[in-house]
Amino acid sequence: MLPGTLVDLRLAERPDLPMLAAWFNDIDVNGEFEPFEQSSLSETERDFEAKPDQRWWIVQEKDATPVGYVGHGKADGGCWIGYVLAPAARGRGYGSEAVLLIVDYLFLHKDIGRIQAETHPSNAASQRVLEKAGFTREGILRRTFFSRGRWRDTAMYSLLREEWGAPRILPAGRP
Repeated sequence: MLPGTLVDLRLAERPDLPMLAAWFNDIDVNGEFEPFEQSSLSETERDFEAKPDQRWWIVQEKDATPVGYVGHGKADGGCWIGYVLAPAARGRGYGSEAVLLIVDYLFLHKDIGRIQAETHPSNAASQRVLEKAGFTREGILRRTFFSRGRWRDTAMYSLLREEWGAPRILPAGRP
């Protein structure tokens, strides 16, 4: 468990997979900025088992109510992160805190030099989340995915270990 002030992150377990699959397939959860790819429960289960370098964390309110997820996996020179919150949980600071928690965790416990994240160039809320966590916008990747009848661009953000400096939420000695 990665404890925060507003939310906690806990590693996803097999019993969470039906909920995750439902979120992956819910157009309202994905919102207007994410690609909307359908994924069956069996595909979600297969990915959960087959990708040991990729982790999903459940974002939960302090009463343990799940409100979204954060994922991370290997990327060149470091790792990527991604995050999605249920519509009712947005605008409450949960996304910002979840990103700070996962950034602290990754830099404290993984030998990586860089964390990267992508967001839609028009997704101002997601860009604010990344900027609050210290990420820098690197540029636009053109035509990276096809969604809702057209090709879409992606804004690439990154945070280097030396820019991070020190934990903002997690104590350096734990977890």
